[in-house]
Amino acid sequence: MDRDKIRDLLEKVRGGSVDVTEAMNALRILPFEDLGFARTDSHRALRTGYPEVVYCMGKTIAQICTIVERLSSAHKTIIASRATDEVYEAVKKAVPGAVYNRDARLIIIGEKAKPATDKRILVITAGTSDIPVAEEAAVTAEAMGNPVDRLFDVGVAGIHRLFENASSLFSANVIVAVAGMDGALPSVIGGLVDRPVIAVPTSVGYGASFGGIAALLTMLNSCAPGVAAVNIDNGFGAGYMAGLINRGTPA
Repeated sequence: MDRDKIRDLLEKVRGGSVDVTEAMNALRILPFEDLGFARTDSHRALRTGYPEVVYCMGKTIAQICTIVERLSSAHKTIIASRATDEVYEAVKKAVPGAVYNRDARLIIIGEKAKPATDKRILVITAGTSDIPVAEEAAVTAEAMGNPVDRLFDVGVAGIHRLFENASSLFSANVIVAVAGMDGALPSVIGGLVDRPVIAVPTSVGYGASFGGIAALLTMLNSCAPGVAAVNIDNGFGAGYMAGLINRGTPA
């Protein structure tokens, strides 16, 4: 829908021939801009209520900067995922105020989201090596307006570390459990709590872990109810899903 059609729609709303609900439904399928190498969706936040996301891997720095610049005029907040230091240096020149979380490999452009709920997400890792994927989940959920707590290096190899933090498990509304190797942590947590557990397998581990496939299969075959798995190293997907669950259905 181009500007002329938008203007016509707004004129109809003002004139009373189209009501506000009908207009909002029409606006949900609004425009994209064709850049040749990308079609930027300038109304994703309007449709979904959450930030636009730019996946950086496989794109040139020039492409990323162009996409981010175009989107920044239409979105309060943009997430650039799987970003490098080099990408960040270029993006912050193109869009001043961009903030980089190196552990999460995420760039946040625009306004910092204010908490939209007092319910909390807990992001847990089995080991220290799982932290980059966990941080990707945590920062993504925070960018969606969710309060997030972190609990790192409490895997089953030293299960007492997890039990000592049981109060954190029980106070969370949603739990993201990140683990490589055998991927057993989410099943253990799922057997302890009465809330959704999003399991994230990582590619951390020795040869027989097959780059995270062993952890993924463990999580998919969890006997604990309430555990659902995302793909290997998909911290973003886990954080986004946790954010949706935590905030609930929009009013």
